[in-house]
Amino acid sequence: MKRLIALWSCTLNELGVRCHTCTTQDLNTVLRRSKHEGLSFLSITLPAFGKDFEKSLDQGQVARDCFQGFSWTAGLPRFLGGFLELVFDRSSGRLLDEPSIEAIYSIRQLSLMFGKINLNCSDTRIKAAFNEFVECEEVVRENDRYRSSVCYSDFLRISRLLYAGFFQKIDKTIYEGLHIPKHGPGATADKLMGNRKFLQSAWPVRLEDYFPFGEFCLPSMRFSYLLSDVNYLDPVNELPVRVINVPKTLKTPRIIAIEPTAMQYAQQSILREFSEELQKDFLLRSFIGLDDQVPNQELARLGSEDGSLATIDLSEASDRVSNQLVLKLLSDFPHLSGAVQSCRSRKADIPGHGVKRLAKFASMGSALTFPIEATVFLTVVFAGIEKSLNRSLTRKDLMSLRGKVRIFGDDIVVPKEHVYSVVRSLEAYGFKVNTRKSFWTGKFRESCGKEYYDGHDVSITRVRRLFPQTTKDVSEVISLVKFRNLAYQAGLWSTASHCDEWIEPFLGFYPRVAETSPVLGRVSFLGYETQRLHTTLHSPLVWGYVVRSVIPKNPLGDYAALLKYFLSEDSVSEDEKHLERSGRPLSVGIKIGWSSPF
Repeated sequence: MKRLIALWSCTLNELGVRCHTCTTQDLNTVLRRSKHEGLSFLSITLPAFGKDFEKSLDQGQVARDCFQGFSWTAGLPRFLGGFLELVFDRSSGRLLDEPSIEAIYSIRQLSLMFGKINLNCSDTRIKAAFNEFVECEEVVRENDRYRSSVCYSDFLRISRLLYAGFFQKIDKTIYEGLHIPKHGPGATADKLMGNRKFLQSAWPVRLEDYFPFGEFCLPSMRFSYLLSDVNYLDPVNELPVRVINVPKTLKTPRIIAIEPTAMQYAQQSILREFSEELQKDFLLRSFIGLDDQVPNQELARLGSEDGSLATIDLSEASDRVSNQLVLKLLSDFPHLSGAVQSCRSRKADIPGHGVKRLAKFASMGSALTFPIEATVFLTVVFAGIEKSLNRSLTRKDLMSLRGKVRIFGDDIVVPKEHVYSVVRSLEAYGFKVNTRKSFWTGKFRESCGKEYYDGHDVSITRVRRLFPQTTKDVSEVISLVKFRNLAYQAGLWSTASHCDEWIEPFLGFYPRVAETSPVLGRVSFLGYETQRLHTTLHSPLVWGYVVRSVIPKNPLGDYAALLKYFLSEDSVSEDEKHLERSGRPLSVGIKIGWSSPF
């Protein structure tokens, strides 16, 4: 706590100097309240202050129901009052005609700095998160029961307008059996890791129609004798997805689902076809993003500058996508729909609740969650735009909306003139708009990790982990060095210097390096340092700590090695030891030595 408060104090002083405001009382408030409230003040209370500030920017004034838990003077809270007065009028609480961009950035940096620190929640909060997961399932079922036939018909008509040609191509590929599976890098419900995934012997019967074991898990039919050893699972005996919690914020964990190996393997083949066809589709690739957040961020910047675009964020986005909507979405494409449904897990093992049948399509963890939810959200968004236009959408309308509508996960960008209709449409189809993270009234916009005000980037630098105690706290060491370098690049030079004063004696060796260097060092606009030359390559070297990850031993041979060779991408084939070691590292360490400074 002392180190975190010292870091916050340094940032406060630096930003106070930049904004020419006194910060003494702000520091006293943090010292007093953190003493009594602990880490929750930094990671829960202050971020709530920051979210209220963002909403006040959007509304153009400070409402009296904002900034709860902080004392007020006239129309503004006292805490960070010197900064707030550069943005809002003290007496009325109204947004100034020309608010200070520097002050807006400062308030966000100071309030949200520890909002996403990687710490486990209390058992009570984790239990509440699992309860909410189950309650969300009931909401999805209720929405399915009461969704009108008009909603379904509108949804189907608009999805046909958007995806007819796109889905038809994927449907044809699956019909011809040309879809190629692959194993993902993550954990699986049956706990197979790395190369072990190629030795799977349990196979759900539901997969056989579209993903026959003989074709997808054997390198050729010369090995058909192995089919007698396969354990074919009927739907009753299928392994459910394993629902777990992972750290997100101290306030609430993130709930994800770990898929069985066979399901993940099949899902990846459809994801591959989806991604490849999306890049070929001139229209859809402008509306949907799967791996590039920059277009969403640029649209958010444009929306903050001219007010033409709104940014919408959804709560529990993937958990509210009903499988009934997905069935309707793909109803014209029997092979694609059949393949998607066959590799969709129907049950989930939820801590404290047992095994439950799922009404949602899939939680985070399925390879198909991201692309399927994007197509559903885009359809619902255009249903809202159609209602706003008060006429049926045409292909010409879709072309005119290129560069104005975009979906990346649960981050949605739409034209401002249609935003109210789009929000009503999203809610009508069972989705929950997060009003605290959706913006369209003022000049503040947020999308895909970037925030803008009036065209200016006011994105912040976050502390992700606690300070390390020893060099064995590798994740904390890496996180602190990364924070320091991001702070330096963001212009928080005093904050970066404060980190340097702690990191340098802690590590012992802390050279200046380029941003791309494998060495844990300080990034500097003055360039990297060179301490010696490589004896044979004559390239520059520096002495410092380098991150070393140990890939677990996972020897693979015989037919499974041949199968991996046929399915492997170039990056795997180039690894000479990929048949000996594979999977995610079991541990990460740092080791001192000579390495490249760039």
